[in-house]
Amino acid sequence: MLVAGCGSTPTPAPVVQLPQTGAGTAGAHGQSQFYTVKPGDTLYSIARSHGLDYKTLAARNNITDYSALAVGQQLQLTSPQPQQQSGVETTPLQTTPAVQGQPVGGAMLGGSTPVPGLLKTEPKAVKVPYSKQALASLSAQQLPQTGASPNTVQQQQPAAEAGAASAPPVSTAPNPANNSGINWQWPTSGKVVSTFDDSGSMKGIGIAGKMGQPIYASASGKVVYSGDGLRGYGKLVIIKHNKTYLSVYAHNSKLLVKENQDVKRGQKIALMGNSGASQVELHFEIRKLGKPVDPLQLLPKR
Repeated sequence: MLVAGCGSTPTPAPVVQLPQTGAGTAGAHGQSQFYTVKPGDTLYSIARSHGLDYKTLAARNNITDYSALAVGQQLQLTSPQPQQQSGVETTPLQTTPAVQGQPVGGAMLGGSTPVPGLLKTEPKAVKVPYSKQALASLSAQQLPQTGASPNTVQQQQPAAEAGAASAPPVSTAPNPANNSGINWQWPTSGKVVSTFDDSGSMKGIGIAGKMGQPIYASASGKVVYSGDGLRGYGKLVIIKHNKTYLSVYAHNSKLLVKENQDVKRGQKIALMGNSGASQVELHFEIRKLGKPVDPLQLLPKR
């Protein structure tokens, strides 16, 4: 009986531990099948970190309210694998590959045409609650480096437009504390009404102004986010300048640039407003490796 029992008992598949964000359960092919929701997680961030479409993940777990996730909730990442029958080999379902966008004449068509070599695999315009993890996930996007380095691009100032406010005055007093290697400029003119507080909730500075006042790129780079999907920031633009630094422009009334668009230092990117704020102002941040730093230590002295 022992011999017969051993011969009929199937050998369990080995469990492989994969280095993934959050707690997961490994499947038959080393692929994570379940994920445990942690504080700060969103359906969008979980889906993107596991290479999934957030709508597919929601349908797989019967989720209709994308914001209704509970800490400790178990999410199934993959469809159940069919059991292997004797003499029959099972293979994972092959999904249709993403279509690679093609640039037209080297120019980017706003957010609809991806950077050459970058496949569009994540959803757009998803509203998520504000959190450090949510902003960090936007900040950590790795995009191909194209064109000249931001440090070598010739400085340019936008031409004055009819009825528009003038560009920020050119400073003649460089900031000696600026060791970033980037020639920053003020994103707009106006009085600084709130200052950086790393121990509190103020991760940048607030610059007061008038409704519709132009907002300029503080340095050359690539737009990695343009939208209003991050709660508490209103209409938001994030520019990545290199692998280390990015800048954040929030509470705008109108956005003038699209995702994946290259911008020059001093180029108009938005109009000042009060979206997501109680007064008309620009909330401006500079982040180093995703961590907020004091913009006044890098901007020219006024």
